[in-house]
Amino acid sequence: MLKNNIEKRMLLSITGKTQKDWVSKLEEIKKYKINTVALFLEHYKIKQRKKIYNELLKSSIKKIPLVHIKNDMKKWELKFLIEKFNSQYLTIHESSFNILEKWKGYYKKLYLEMNYDNYLPSNVKVEKIGGFCLDLSHFKSSEESWTKEFFYMINKNKKYFKCNHLNGYSYEKNTDLHTIKNLAEFNYLKTLPNFIFGRAIALETFNNLNEQIKFKRYIINLLKDR
Repeated sequence: MLKNNIEKRMLLSITGKTQKDWVSKLEEIKKYKINTVALFLEHYKIKQRKKIYNELLKSSIKKIPLVHIKNDMKKWELKFLIEKFNSQYLTIHESSFNILEKWKGYYKKLYLEMNYDNYLPSNVKVEKIGGFCLDLSHFKSSEESWTKEFFYMINKNKKYFKCNHLNGYSYEKNTDLHTIKNLAEFNYLKTLPNFIFGRAIALETFNNLNEQIKFKRYIINLLKDR
């Protein structure tokens, strides 16, 4: 299923909520000489994002295949990420369809991450954009509860399943986990259907990159025989 190229498809990620979070990850990137990562900007306002962009330009990073963007982002930010870092997968939320018009010209680079709250806004049309970015733990939660989002996703053509966010999952709470405390929190991945794994799989955990590297090794071993 994921074959031997899962190692290339799975991306370490710059995540966080504070300046300290992204600064510390950039320091690790320098230490490990990393040149390709995913970037999660959901929790950062424009002032912080500009700092991040400036530091990325000075870093060893050459490619950022997947970026989780924020609804207040301007078109120039998308253009910057695509031109400077070849960002092909710009992931959005269901609420992003309310402001989609401002990103006109970039629709086919947008990929929908669905929630699992059993509510599907009527203006959500994945056909308008590039496809789905399946958050794997969200999919698992939706599958367990048979939500509207679950049926919306599985009834679409498989051609729309292009990329992923990957984090932990709690069976007890039926919820996603973004700070991983136990490697077993990734074991749910073995229960998922093959077709939902996309071309870019971004680790979406708040853990540092040293821990993300360990997660990646564990997950590759977990899925290697599928």
